[in-house]
Amino acid sequence: MTERDDDRADALFHALSDRTRRDILRRVLDGEHSVSALAEKYDMSFAAVQKHVAVLERSGLVVKRRDGRQQMASGDVNAVRSVSALLAGIEQIWRGRITRVDDLLASDSPSRPVDSP
Repeated sequence: MTERDDDRADALFHALSDRTRRDILRRVLDGEHSVSALAEKYDMSFAAVQKHVAVLERSGLVVKRRDGRQQMASGDVNAVRSVSALLAGIEQIWRGRITRVDDLLASDSPSRPVDSP
């Protein structure tokens, strides 16, 4: 991964590290919502919800647009797919390590069963 890819991964995982942001993301992936409609569901200030949406927007997971006086938020499915691809790449690295450990264990095992006393 390049440094830019690492920075992107940091932003994505930071955005996803918070329960409220994950919930907001689920909601906007289901359909576009105004930020004020999103804020109604949470027991926090409108400004706090705006900050959560801003973190999601900086990470690329959410896209905002103006509709008159309202700010509308929608989820970016391609950004979510990039998180999935990143995790799949990490999973492949670990699967490779597990396979190597299995191979090492298999090569160290005796060719015939050991008699128990």
